[in-house]
Amino acid sequence: MAEYNYEDYNSSYESSREEHQQFLQFKKVFLPCTYLVVFIGGLVGNSLVLVISIFYHRLQSLTDVFLVNLPLADLVFVCTLPFWAYAGIREWVFGKAMCKTLLGIYTINFYTSMLILTCITVDRFTAVVKATKAYNQQAKRMTWGKVTSLLIWVISLLVSLPQIIYGNVFNLDKLICGYHNEEISTVVLATQMTLGFFLPLLAMIVCYSVIIKTLLHARGFQKHRSLKIIFLVMAVFLVTQTPFNLVKLIRSTQWEYDAMTSFQYAIVVTEAIAYLRACLNPVLYAFVSLKFRKNFWKLVKDIGCLPYLGVSHQWKSSEDNSKTCSASHNVEATSIFQL
Repeated sequence: MAEYNYEDYNSSYESSREEHQQFLQFKKVFLPCTYLVVFIGGLVGNSLVLVISIFYHRLQSLTDVFLVNLPLADLVFVCTLPFWAYAGIREWVFGKAMCKTLLGIYTINFYTSMLILTCITVDRFTAVVKATKAYNQQAKRMTWGKVTSLLIWVISLLVSLPQIIYGNVFNLDKLICGYHNEEISTVVLATQMTLGFFLPLLAMIVCYSVIIKTLLHARGFQKHRSLKIIFLVMAVFLVTQTPFNLVKLIRSTQWEYDAMTSFQYAIVVTEAIAYLRACLNPVLYAFVSLKFRKNFWKLVKDIGCLPYLGVSHQWKSSEDNSKTCSASHNVEATSIFQL
């Protein structure tokens, strides 16, 4: 009996070691590759949104204010990913000061991005449900938008301080950058779950529910398109953010899962999916706008990437369609169109 248990233990131990080695190889390839893909996609998409918002939109509305801050936060966020990719392939070689700096930058921009998404949701709610009031108070809303954006960056810095202060380089088989403090980890997780998931999710559920109800009673050619955009925004947020946050929540309550190789796979894969938001945000929050797409073609024409005539014909067609469909001076329809 003792001999049987001993052999079974050895067999199980060898099997676990083999599975763990396979996981380390998978992580060594999968995570850096994902980081680089998100880095390239996020760099291109968010840079385009930032350039168009600053030089073509020129901050004419509250939406434009948020569409400067969102890609800026995502852009700085993705610029930290090559460092984490290299550290995943080899080890952390950038030193303690760089570790604290990149942890801080990464965290600040994560919170900023999520809080700006929340503000965009509330802004859409105001523009559709309280269209007349929003139109009449546009200048005031612009001021509040700029103040809110500044407060978001300050709040993000403050809630990121624990990771900046306690961030360090540890030797665990290889050098890694992180923070290993149970109390700090609990505080960080609670803050991430609250500001980075539950708050945006609650804002989306409440605001978009009322917006959908308003749209269903509205008239206009843009109603069905606006509903599709809302459902797409909700679906992308839930698909990309829910799995990773759920896995983190499970790990915080059941630490024994950390020893399971299958659970480690879940952490790595869901983290990679969560980071895709940095690539998808430009599409969901900028390129769905006709005005933004027209300015994009203007940018393409200005830098000489496409023949002038081909682009101008597309502008002409888009403008004619827009004028034909927007003949009504209905403020509500205009607000729906901005979704």
